[in-house]
Amino acid sequence: EKAVDLLRSNSALKAEKKSSRVAADGILVSTLTDDYATILEINTETDFAAKDSSFLSFAEKVQTYITENKVSDISSLEDSILEEERKTLIQTIGENIQLRRIETISFTSEMKKGLYMHFDSKLAAIVITKDGSDEVARNIAMHVSAFNPLCLSEDDIDKDVLEREKAIFVNQAKESGKPQEIMDKMVEGKVKRFLSEVSLLSQDFVKDPEITVLEYLNQNGAIALDFVRLKVGEGIEVETKDFAEEVAEQLK
Repeated sequence: EKAVDLLRSNSALKAEKKSSRVAADGILVSTLTDDYATILEINTETDFAAKDSSFLSFAEKVQTYITENKVSDISSLEDSILEEERKTLIQTIGENIQLRRIETISFTSEMKKGLYMHFDSKLAAIVITKDGSDEVARNIAMHVSAFNPLCLSEDDIDKDVLEREKAIFVNQAKESGKPQEIMDKMVEGKVKRFLSEVSLLSQDFVKDPEITVLEYLNQNGAIALDFVRLKVGEGIEVETKDFAEEVAEQLK
């Protein structure tokens, strides 16, 4: 009992020491309740740790928690019972473990909802629709997972993102040396193509590339209302080293 107490008292210190280490692997856990759906990313440093039985047991506890408690802010979990569990797990596994991101969508009873989780638990999406069916919503969630749209429709694109892309297209057009009128048409065409590629409703449907997502929804009498998508490690910069570099670093 004294040994357990000592380990528990040291777990916070160990967690603090390992918190600066890059944790870009891990899994996603999810839940679909009567009025909300949630996806949460749990990070580890290696895929090996993400398959550890202690880690998977912790992931089950996280999943149970988000099923019993509606959570929209990841920082709120720092005051939950999961925080001590996380620190203890770091002590057990010896890797940095982080509850990194969470996405929660609320819906009413008449809305249709679809949750898609890839087989490796590293990619997931939630889609909410008006009318249609839960199956239609799940098919769109599968599409969102695969194609990673930036917005629902072309009108919903973030203005900063659009302006940044447009600036790139303008520079590319200038390099062509063509007349201004031709360059303007080149930029207009590239912007139009970009919008169609990143807008969910304009994308070719993953299960039938002959139609767009909007056409699939129309065929099934559904209207897409909202979506979210998470992929493990997305946005984390990982420093790559070859084996010789790692050995040399250890020898130092």
